[in-house]
Amino acid sequence: MSTDEEMLNSITERIIGCAYRVGNELKHGFLEKCYENAMVHELRKQGLKVQQQVGLQVWYDGIVVGEYFADLIVEDSILIELKAVEPLVPIHSAQCIHYLTATRIPLCLLINFGRRVGIKRLAGPSFYKGAHS
Repeated sequence: MSTDEEMLNSITERIIGCAYRVGNELKHGFLEKCYENAMVHELRKQGLKVQQQVGLQVWYDGIVVGEYFADLIVEDSILIELKAVEPLVPIHSAQCIHYLTATRIPLCLLINFGRRVGIKRLAGPSFYKGAHS
């Protein structure tokens, strides 16, 4: 395992710990924004660099055709997409893959604060090329 992968795994473990702390404290039923704000607080308590609601542009034929907002980006290396739904559906994973492609960030954690905390780890194209932001 490369040093970059070890670093990503270490950050991922810390993020997952934060998600479980937030989920155990807030339980389910709140709007996504509550979980997002709680996650930012927990991640920063862990000493991690966190960007919230990061704008992403979608380009087509040389023009911007849309803009989306990634919930969180941690340490410029892991994108976090938060949901508060039952259940996750395939479009949620597809959304993460598109964000990873647009940002060239290697990993996304899709975290769902449903009845239980659910976490899905998705790797983007740059993960397989070994390129990191």
